[in-house]
Amino acid sequence: MKERYIDLMERTLAAYADEQIVAYFERVKRDGLTEHGFPRMAANIGILISHGRRTDLMPLFLKMMDFCCLEIPRVKAANDFSVREIVCALMEIEAAGVVPQKRLEGWKRSIASIDPYTCYDKYAKSKTDKVFNWALFTTVSEYARHHYGLCNADDFVDVQIPTQLQWLDENGMYRDALYHPPIIYDLVPRGLFSLLLHFGYDGPYRAEIDEMLRKTELLTLKMQSVTGEVPFGGRSNQFLHNEAMQLIVLEYAADRYQREGNFKLAGKFKAAAERALDCIERWLDRTPVHHVKNRFPLESRFGCEVYAYFDKYMITLASNLYNAYILCNDDVVPGEIDLSPMVYQTSEYFNKVFLRAGGYSLEFDTDADPHYDASGLGRVHKADVPSALCMSLPCPAMPKFVVGEHPVAMSLSPGIFSDNYWQFATDAYIGRYELLDMGEGESSAHVSLLCRFFNGKEVKTDYTVDENGVTIKATSSDKLAHMLPAFAFDGEVYTDIKASEQQLEIRYQGFVCRYTTSGKIIDLEEVGYNRNGHYRGFAAIGNKEIEIKIELEKE
Repeated sequence: MKERYIDLMERTLAAYADEQIVAYFERVKRDGLTEHGFPRMAANIGILISHGRRTDLMPLFLKMMDFCCLEIPRVKAANDFSVREIVCALMEIEAAGVVPQKRLEGWKRSIASIDPYTCYDKYAKSKTDKVFNWALFTTVSEYARHHYGLCNADDFVDVQIPTQLQWLDENGMYRDALYHPPIIYDLVPRGLFSLLLHFGYDGPYRAEIDEMLRKTELLTLKMQSVTGEVPFGGRSNQFLHNEAMQLIVLEYAADRYQREGNFKLAGKFKAAAERALDCIERWLDRTPVHHVKNRFPLESRFGCEVYAYFDKYMITLASNLYNAYILCNDDVVPGEIDLSPMVYQTSEYFNKVFLRAGGYSLEFDTDADPHYDASGLGRVHKADVPSALCMSLPCPAMPKFVVGEHPVAMSLSPGIFSDNYWQFATDAYIGRYELLDMGEGESSAHVSLLCRFFNGKEVKTDYTVDENGVTIKATSSDKLAHMLPAFAFDGEVYTDIKASEQQLEIRYQGFVCRYTTSGKIIDLEEVGYNRNGHYRGFAAIGNKEIEIKIELEKE
């Protein structure tokens, strides 16, 4: 499996034509080092060369590395990220002996000269400072230098760590914002803590970090989709590097439990890692390769925040794959994929409920950030079915990433008829969700939600999932509806959508999503956008009670 990581790193780099890399270098030489994308590129090329790959890039790599090692100690340019990347490359280069020792020693002297208090952008000055995840990147970068023998980082690191532990919720998940913390920025810090322990941190906070990791690693298994994907929620979601960050957590856990003799649990984590790798590989198999999960032209930047451009975020996949590679223990034998019925509710900070049964997985957000998501059932996945076919994440009302014009919030959410139009519970200003009940059966999982709308009306909705699909039963004292988003366009291909009075079918890539209802299906004549593409709005409507069945299957 370690070789597979290197293979996928090489395929990631292949997304950049050689002339693109040269042009990137020319821009950086002209404009200066301004962010961490370029050092990340240099480091990954060096790692691949150390493994006998892309040796044709050696002349260019030497110049890139000269530039990075010269500039990083004297220019603040997101070095919080870059230093760890460069140190990892140096370790691989030295172990492989692929660069003349004199040049290597010059690079090491330069990185050893770093003053953390002038090199890094974000760090805590005291143990009670309020700083978020950048300071943890800084911590791991500095401890990577320590691990490599280029400094003594003990004092610096032991100031940083307590400022990061303060953001953990009762489950050990990392809250990278006071409100609506993004789910990826829970995963990122936990991956960084894993790397910190891998690099040998054994200071006063080691036991606390280890306890947190053991607890949250099990949650990672619960939250992973049956397609191998990380949960939706907040910024930086739906990029290929998300699953690679998840791999860091999974590989660290698999290795630890293997060393402790818990081979069954180690095998569960290794199986989850294989599933995440399969997900990444499916996207790398498509050409041209994209860094975000859609097929829109790269120049459109559809689905991307302003900071999430290709040059930086495509190579981030390779970086995260490398971090998983160094944690990977090939002695671990993958176990069976755990598809047993499961229900999990996060803390109130993350507002998520996860269901899994019968090869399906569901994810609810009961209080979504309208800039990234919408409240309601936002994900229905089935193993081996294209993730976006039903829905992989909701469509936000006020997206902070690039989409089409006039976005409308969409999720699989209940609605009421008010003021002569249908209003759906896609955000807290319209309706608030209360979890009434959840549970697991022998072959199914279920959750019951009550949605209270601002005008006092209520809709109770029961969701059950098993091998036959998802069954939704909604009840109210008046007219009611349930939104049914229909995937329409992935940026390259239009789906085939057919609607009748009681059935809605969406066909895509040889698969079909089928909504069947006891009510009546109407076309809302609205379009929503998420990072995967365009969705047309439909709804099932009825009087006091409706039932909906969702099935995903191969045609």
